[in-house]
Amino acid sequence: MRILHTSDWHLGRSFHREDLLGHQGAFVDHLLEVVEHEEVDVLVVAGDVYDRALPHVDAVALADEAFARLAASRAQVVVSSGNHDSARRLGFGSRLMDAAGVFVRTDASSVGTPVVLPDRHGDVAIHAIPYLDPSALHEPWALGRRSHEAALAEAMRRVRADLAARGPSARSVVLAHAFVAGATPSESERDISVGGVSRVATSLFDGIDYTALGHLHGPHVLDERLRYSGSPLAYSFSEAEQVKGSWLVDLDAAGFASATWVEAPVPRRLARISGALEELLADPALTCHEDDWVQVTLTDARRPLRAMELLRRRFPHTLVLQFPTPTVDALTPPRPVPGTSDHDIALDFVRHVRGSDATPGEATLLREAIDACCHDPDLDVLVDASVGPGAGPGRAGGAP
Repeated sequence: MRILHTSDWHLGRSFHREDLLGHQGAFVDHLLEVVEHEEVDVLVVAGDVYDRALPHVDAVALADEAFARLAASRAQVVVSSGNHDSARRLGFGSRLMDAAGVFVRTDASSVGTPVVLPDRHGDVAIHAIPYLDPSALHEPWALGRRSHEAALAEAMRRVRADLAARGPSARSVVLAHAFVAGATPSESERDISVGGVSRVATSLFDGIDYTALGHLHGPHVLDERLRYSGSPLAYSFSEAEQVKGSWLVDLDAAGFASATWVEAPVPRRLARISGALEELLADPALTCHEDDWVQVTLTDARRPLRAMELLRRRFPHTLVLQFPTPTVDALTPPRPVPGTSDHDIALDFVRHVRGSDATPGEATLLREAIDACCHDPDLDVLVDASVGPGAGPGRAGGAP
C-alpha cells in the first residue's frame, strides 16, 4: 500500500493579510498530480483542514472541491480533525462520504474503530484519531489527569485493543494531531497546552507501522515510522527555511517499508533581512529577495521616516517591518535629579534608549503631550524630591 501523508492545510488562512486561497488551491492540484504520478493508494490528512472552526465560505468551497476531486482519483482518503477544525462541521456528512471513499473522522467516540483498507498483502487498519480535548474527555473517558498525554494514551489503548483482536499480522497506520516530544514548533501553531502540559511521548506510538502526525508546521522525522508532514505552505516567517511537502510512505507485507519526501510547490519564497535602511536599499546581494515576501528588521539608531514606503520600492512584497526589542536595562533610565521638569525627564529617556537626542520636532511633540496631561497646560511641573517625578500641584493624572 502506498500512502501520501499530509496535514495542516489551514484552508482560509491568510499570511499577514495576503490571501492564500489561490496558493492552497495550487497545493490541492499538486496533491492530485502526486496521487496519479506516484500511484498513491491512500491519502491521509492528519488534522487542521480548516484554519478556523467557522471557515470562510470560500475555504469550504475549496475543501469541497478537493475532496470531490480526490474521491474521483485512484486514491482513497482518510481525514482526521485538528484543533483548528470544528469537529461537527468538518464531520458533517461523513457517513455519506464514506461511500465515496473519503473517510472523515472527527468524533472521539470513533477512536478504536479503524478504516480498514485492503491491499494485495491483506488489510491495513487506519486509525484516524481526531484532536482530543482533555477537558471534554476527562469525565467521559475517566482520565486520571486532564492532559493531552492522558487523552492520547487512552486513545492508543483503544487502538491497541482493536489491533490485538486482529492478530499479530495486522498492519497499522495511526493519524494523530498532537505536539510530540522531540519536535520543534513554529510561530504559527496555536498553543494546545492544558494545565501547562501539551507534549506527548513518542513511546505512545510504539509498535505502530506508521504514525502520520499533524499540528506542527515543519516536517519532522522523530522515528522512521513516526513523522510530521508539516503544513503545505509557510504560515509564519519562522518557517522561512522549511521545505514544505508531504511523505510518500510504502507498506509491504511486514509493515513499514520506506518513506520518501515529496516537495510541494513554493508560490512565493519568504525572506528575513536585517540591517540599516540605507544598506538594505543598496545591497546588491539582496536582489534575490526582491520578489519574496519579506520581513525586515531595521537596526538604525534612529527610526527612519517612511521606512516601509522606501522598502517597498525595492522589495514590493515587504509584509513586516520591525525593530530590535530593547532590553529591560535599556528601558530603565537613571533616576531623575530633583528639580528636573517632566519634559526634560522625557528627553532624557529618549536619549537613554536611543543613544541620541530627540529632534526639535520630537521635543515639541513631547512637550505638547506632557502639557495635555496637566490641569494647567502652561504648567510644567518640577520634580518633588519627596514624592518622586510627576507629582505636585497641577497634575491631573500623573506623569506620562
